[in-house]
Amino acid sequence: MIRLLQPWWLLAVLPVLALAALYVWRQLRRRDYAMRFTNVELLRTVAPQGLGWRRYVPATAFLLALLVLAGALARPAVDTREPLERATIMLAIDVSLSMQADDVAPNRLEAAQEAAKQFVGELPETYNVGLVSFAKSANVLVPPTKDRPAVTSAIDGLVLAEATATGEAVFTCLEAIRSVPADGAAGIPPARIVLLSDGYRTAGRSVEEAAAAAQAANVPVSTIAFGTDSGHVDIAGQLQRVPVDRLALAELAETTEGYFYEAASVSELKQVYQDMGSSIGFRTEPREITQWYAGLALLLALCAGAFSLLWSSRML
Repeated sequence: MIRLLQPWWLLAVLPVLALAALYVWRQLRRRDYAMRFTNVELLRTVAPQGLGWRRYVPATAFLLALLVLAGALARPAVDTREPLERATIMLAIDVSLSMQADDVAPNRLEAAQEAAKQFVGELPETYNVGLVSFAKSANVLVPPTKDRPAVTSAIDGLVLAEATATGEAVFTCLEAIRSVPADGAAGIPPARIVLLSDGYRTAGRSVEEAAAAAQAANVPVSTIAFGTDSGHVDIAGQLQRVPVDRLALAELAETTEGYFYEAASVSELKQVYQDMGSSIGFRTEPREITQWYAGLALLLALCAGAFSLLWSSRML
């Protein structure tokens, strides 16, 4: 079914219809004038054989070409079903104050940012990827999308804040995964969560609750620990130790059948999605056919010129 993306451009048909009406009026007036001859039979014998119906063909073809061109201005389109991959990776990055420790060069946060950007760059282009940052609460910075530059830009813009709500990060990622449109497919899409953190949970729901929710949703959570046991940061003028909670991060990954890494390489992180599978939905998208209208108009205009030259030795 053809639909118009800019239907108001159909107003361009009006001057074409006015021109067509003028042409018809001129032809009728011309016929009335010819009928004023009193001896029509004599006129037929002295006048050369006329073109008959052929005289109207070039003008008709030309007017049709103008009508089709006017229709092309309205951007005609047909609906097509485009396959859409629903598989989703959610990145959750810890932005708590402990992430400014420099026991991992240049510091934990910048190292996590670099690892996350490299990971996004290695993902299959068909996959969705989203970004959650978490400190005292967790926030979706980029919902699942195939727009890689939007994700990397958001990673670069991460800002530190107080506290660490590791469990809330997992729950927020699960909500973002459920928001991926079904587009005709069944259930939530195949998904993975990659959580980059360093410290102990100090806010929000527990890591155990988050692990149970991810396990129930069949969404593995892979965790990456950044930092060492000797890390420390200056908070409000006091030097505080910020050791890494490897045990909680490892248990979260193990419970959900994900992977646990320490300062993982991109090649290691590929394991996160290698067995993820696929879920294909379909999205209806308009596909413009303006070029077909333009081509038909060009063909009609060429026919108008060719018939006029063939039958009257002149161009229209």
